[in-house]
Amino acid sequence: MNAWAAAALVLLATAAPACLWAAARGAAVRRLIGASLLSSVVGAVFLLLPMAYGRSSYQDLALMLAVLAPAGTLVFTRFVADHRHVAQPHGSTPET
Repeated sequence: MNAWAAAALVLLATAAPACLWAAARGAAVRRLIGASLLSSVVGAVFLLLPMAYGRSSYQDLALMLAVLAPAGTLVFTRFVADHRHVAQPHGSTPET
């Protein structure tokens, strides 16, 4: 195992579980931040693996993740916004 693979393993062992925990618990904004940070961590791992194994084709995964992760964040945000809109219509007062 070289230094690049060790760095990828450290990211997967430390940062990824913390991001998953943040994405699984708490308010919607906290879950969104956890999911966005997880995509950044996985993108960094996908950039470290080509250096570890000497295969430049693995960099394509990092490129695709960099393109698709913001779109996933927007879809999640849109879903949460629609869910809140249905749960409490604009202009109505919450019942006590």
